[in-house]
Amino acid sequence: MEYKLPDLPYEENALEPVISAQTVSFHYGKHTRGYIETLNRLVADTEFSDMPLERIISSADGAIYNNAAQAWNHVFYFEQFCKGGNGDIDGKLKTAVEKAFGSTIAFKDMFVAAGNSIFGSGWVWLASDKAGNLHIEKCGNAGNPVVKGLLPLLAFDVWEHAYYIDYRNRRAEHLNALWEIVDWRVINNRHDKVLNG
Repeated sequence: MEYKLPDLPYEENALEPVISAQTVSFHYGKHTRGYIETLNRLVADTEFSDMPLERIISSADGAIYNNAAQAWNHVFYFEQFCKGGNGDIDGKLKTAVEKAFGSTIAFKDMFVAAGNSIFGSGWVWLASDKAGNLHIEKCGNAGNPVVKGLLPLLAFDVWEHAYYIDYRNRRAEHLNALWEIVDWRVINNRHDKVLNG
């Protein structure tokens, strides 16, 4: 099986001014494509060649893990945005957020603080366990909470290539701005799938 870079569900300039078309072009069009192309070379004629990315992430290490995780992480990341954002945390997800973090405002503050505190590169995730309990997970480099048996719902990328063109070294400003483009329909649907098995 050959892994492919999916088309974005929006135009490259749709996320402006939060994420510029130039950043989308480099971050998705070049970085993410590079992870996928490298992964295809690495897994050719190996036990991983026909595995779904989630299984590779759960069972591989080294370069295969890094490229599989980064490919999966980036597609997941870009699929959660839309022009101008959409909706808000609501329904069962809102109830779970309030139970875990006190309020939706407290959750967003804690999430940004967690992302800003990662030394170097990595990801901050909102993830659910199989019982529907929510966790904020900080992962360095290509880390993904799938390896802990958690189910990702939301991710913010804190690698410099995610924000340096638009924000230079202002990571916290970038993370706070991302809330403006989150498509909460996507996140709420991901949470519903967790609850529905």
